[in-house]
Formats: sequence, C-alpha cells, structure tokens
Amino acid sequence: MSPLRSPPSRCGAAGGAVLLALLAALGGCADVQPWERGILALPHMALDPVPLRSAARAHVQDSREAAPSGARAQGGGCGCY
Repeated sequence: MSPLRSPPSRCGAAGGAVLLALLAALGGCADVQPWERGILALPHMALDPVPLRSAARAHVQDSREAAPSGARAQGGGCGCY
C-alpha cells in the first residue's frame, strides 16, 4: 500500500517568487562612482527637465480648474489661497 500523499504546497512556489523578486531587485542596485555622477546629473536625465515651467503651468491649471491637482492643496478658482 502506498503512503498517503499530502496536497502540493504553495509555499515553495511563493518562496521561489519572493527569492526571484529579491534577486532581481538586488541586481538593479549599482555603485555609482564619483566621475559617473556628472553623466547622471545631465538635464536630459532629470525626471522634470524644466521644473519652473512645470510649476507655473500647474499653478495656472489649478487656478482655472478650481480643483487641486493632487500635488498640493489649493484655494478657490479665483486664484486666491
């Protein structure tokens, strides 16, 4: 007579997925040397290359819409705070 089998466990699959995600996250980490930081600081590498223009446009849009954009709290539609 064969011994009773237990149902397959999902812990092995979940543990493998966590391990794979951890290895992928650690593979993305890198040491940046001081001479390489200048390349990463170039304007075209910025998330927002022209922050003053973006802030001005957001202010005008928030004043016109009379609703906050989600980035900060605003006043009424008249442009007052």
